[in-house]
Amino acid sequence: MIEIIYFVHGTTTDNSLKLSTGWLDGELSDKGIMQGVELAQKIKNQHFDIVFCSDLIRAVESAKLNFYNRDIEIIRDTRLRECNYGDLNGKSSSLVDYSQHIYDNFPEGESLKDVESRIKDFVKFLKENFEGKKIAIVAHRAPQLALEVVLNGKTWEKAIDEDWRKTKSWKPGWTYIIK
Repeated sequence: MIEIIYFVHGTTTDNSLKLSTGWLDGELSDKGIMQGVELAQKIKNQHFDIVFCSDLIRAVESAKLNFYNRDIEIIRDTRLRECNYGDLNGKSSSLVDYSQHIYDNFPEGESLKDVESRIKDFVKFLKENFEGKKIAIVAHRAPQLALEVVLNGKTWEKAIDEDWRKTKSWKPGWTYIIK
C-alpha cells in the first residue's frame, strides 16, 4: 500500500485575475505564498517519505514553502503538470470548460484523458518504487481529478461535478491510497 496526500499549489497571480494558467509557469501571489507558509504549519507534524510536484513554477514554489526546513526530497515530475489548455493557456477561466474536454483536446492542447494517461503512468511508477511509503504530491486541478478517476473509480463527469473547487471546500490535503 502507498498513501498519497495531495496538496494543491497556492493561489497565483493568474488565479487572482480569473485566468487559467495551464502549462504557463504562473507565479504565486502574496496570498499563495501565505497559503504555503500556513499549510507548512498545519502539516509540520506529518511524516512524508518523499514529495513529488509538478515542474511548473507555482507547484515547485508551493512545495518548497509547504515543506520548508524539512529534510524531505522534493522531486519535480512533468506527469503532474496541469492540463495543457493549448491556445487557452493564460486566458480567462470562463473559457476553460473541463466537461467539454474530457475526450476532445483543448485547441492545440490536450484532453483530460491525456492527463489521466500521465497519472496512470505516474501511479504505476509509484507502485514499482515506493511500496509502503507515504508520499506528498503538490500539483494542480486536472491531476487531482485524474487521481479521483484512476484511484477512486469515478467517471470524469462525476470527478468534475464533485470537485471541491466548486464549493470552495479546500482542506489541508486529500488522501489517496494505491493498493
